Amino acid sequence: MIELKSNKDLSRLRRLALASQGLLQTNLFGSGLAGARKAVSHLGYVQIDTISVVERAHHHVLHSRVPKFEPSMTNQMLLDGDIFEYWSHAAAFLPIDDFRFSLPYKHAIKSGQTHWNKHPDRKLMAELLARIRAEGPLRSRDVETKTSNRAGWWDWKPAKKALEQLFMEGDLMVKDRVGFQKNYDLTERVLPNQVNTLMPSLDEFVTHMLDQQLRCHGLVSLKGLTYLRRNTELRNAMKALVNERLVQGLLEQVMLNNGETYFIETGVLEARLPSINKRLLILSPFDNSVIQRDRLKSLFQYDYQIECYVPEPKRQYGYFSLPLLFRGEFIGRMDCKAHRKERRLEIKSLHLESQLGEKAFDDEQVINAFVEAIKIFSEFQQCDFVTLTSVEPKYLAQALNKALNLIE
Repeated sequence: MIELKSNKDLSRLRRLALASQGLLQTNLFGSGLAGARKAVSHLGYVQIDTISVVERAHHHVLHSRVPKFEPSMTNQMLLDGDIFEYWSHAAAFLPIDDFRFSLPYKHAIKSGQTHWNKHPDRKLMAELLARIRAEGPLRSRDVETKTSNRAGWWDWKPAKKALEQLFMEGDLMVKDRVGFQKNYDLTERVLPNQVNTLMPSLDEFVTHMLDQQLRCHGLVSLKGLTYLRRNTELRNAMKALVNERLVQGLLEQVMLNNGETYFIETGVLEARLPSINKRLLILSPFDNSVIQRDRLKSLFQYDYQIECYVPEPKRQYGYFSLPLLFRGEFIGRMDCKAHRKERRLEIKSLHLESQLGEKAFDDEQVINAFVEAIKIFSEFQQCDFVTLTSVEPKYLAQALNKALNLIE
């Protein structure tokens, strides 16, 4: 058991986590389409989200890691068969080489061991499958229905539910996306011929999960390894594998000052790690590095919650606040909206913390880094100029406005 004895030890563990996520290096994966392919393969998944006040999460995650990434590249990777769309802990793009590890969940849904829709309409599913087989790819909006007054995803029209059930069971795949509309086709017509489709054993599955998490996170916890998976057999198998590797000396335990325990590959903390750079990164709320909120709070002392699901009067930081990462620390959050017709990025509220843990940052240093980050972020949002409404702490408002050229 390794016990962290100093802030330097904790800083090194954080560097391991951030470097494993590709957030310290400026060009770990390469640039453009090739870089995006490598990034998805390394991360294991990129979460898809529908919220569009700024560029969608799956594009944002790749933009944070891949220079010259363009949103159109995601769909290009789908068309090229480099990635596929399915469910991880949430809807996600996954590396095509990991396709076989989606099969256990598909089988569980198809066999009734678990449910996607509680009462799937098998007759409608068969009709849609036959139509796609005969006529080619189909979008859910192309299917006529008399259903109206939908209340939300739980009240989808029958055809959309049936298509989604076929997708979750594995009979259909998403061939591509037109805007945010899925285009479904038969799995055998979408899946590249060389892809391994053998059902993995439980041992193969947990080995894949552990290796993937160690690769993209650097340090893992038992809770994090099976994040949002309620399969008891899977959790027990994962615990057994971690214990086996501990006995073999392949893993070692690290205990934080708060008592939280993580597992790392033996010797990794002694290995050379990338240096902390001076960039400030504006991350998505669904970024792989922040999605496990308990881990984020435990490791970085950063208490983060996405507030779009919180009633407006109870919001503290805004509808869709974005985490801000600077020099190995999460130093604040920014709630903003891209007004695309005006080509204006509105920063509704910016909350900066001059201290986190015991590390203090110079205000001017943070402001300069933020301004550089906003330039890049605005271009990504296809916005030509920025407006700033609210800043905390308030004494930074004038300096920030001046740095952003909002005042003379």
